[in-house]
Amino acid sequence: MTTIIKVDRVPVLDRGGAITTTPLVTTRSSGGENLITSGMSVYPVGTGAPLHSHNCDEHVTVLDGEAEVLVDGEVTRLGRFDTTYIPSPIPHLFRNVGQTPLRILWVYSSAKVTRTFTETGVTVEHLSPEDRMDR
Repeated sequence: MTTIIKVDRVPVLDRGGAITTTPLVTTRSSGGENLITSGMSVYPVGTGAPLHSHNCDEHVTVLDGEAEVLVDGEVTRLGRFDTTYIPSPIPHLFRNVGQTPLRILWVYSSAKVTRTFTETGVTVEHLSPEDRMDR
């Protein structure tokens, strides 16, 4: 099934901490035919995701702004169009270190995505009400 997603028709999700997400390819938007999950998230200045891991691989591209990614204890600064590939289940986090909002495009290698918060060990369904960035 081919799916065309018009971003201006997609409801934006509040992820906590003023972070927002626009889901793109999801099980719902693809009628259950997806093998990937994707979307865009916007992080205001000074915000970020807590350290976490996923049940699948993750690709992130910075669309606008400046970020830092922490993977395996190493911090790397990222700018526009810089891209990461993080295999499951490596813990990581992204944070906005610039002076403008950070917008990222993310793609997961699964239709069913979970997030495990490193600090608590709690696993939640990706984009569920429990999947909050203000933990």
